[in-house]
Formats: sequence, C-alpha cells, structure tokens
Amino acid sequence: MPLIKPFISAVRFASTIGAGTGEGEDFAIAATSFTDDDGAAVTAFPASFAYYNLYINGVLQTADVSTVTTTAITIPDGDILNGGSPVVIEFVVN
Repeated sequence: MPLIKPFISAVRFASTIGAGTGEGEDFAIAATSFTDDDGAAVTAFPASFAYYNLYINGVLQTADVSTVTTTAITIPDGDILNGGSPVVIEFVVN
C-alpha cells in the first residue's frame, strides 16, 4: 500500500511591533494590522492550524513568548521592543 502524505501548507503574515496596542501582559497586535505574502490586508488569522512560528526582528521566538487567536497575537511585554521591529507569523496548516 502506498503512503499518503498529509497536506501541509504555510501562510505568513507581516507587521511591526509599532502596530501593537496595550502595555505589559496586554500588549497585542491585531490581525488586521498584518499583510499576507501578496501584500494584501489580513482580516483574520487561521482558525485551525498545526502550529505557528513567531519571528521578531528575524529571530524565531520560543513557544512561551506569545499566544494567538483569530483576531490578534499577544506578546507580553512586547511594548518594550522598538516599534520598527518586524513581526512575522507563519502558520503551518494541514
């Protein structure tokens, strides 16, 4: 019997720390502040995904640094970072 590979794809979204709001534990960046790979505005993050990778200023972050919903990503204490720092979220969907 042949093996059937699972469908796996990735979608990426980009923004900057400066697009976030709140302070300390409540710092979050709305999904609507991101653009996709085509430069189009994002309305929501994927509702179902296998996992996501968060890059801040090009550096992959550990899993304990953020939480994500369909409407926003929360990065506790992200407000202390430079507003121009790029933020990229890569969702791996299957």
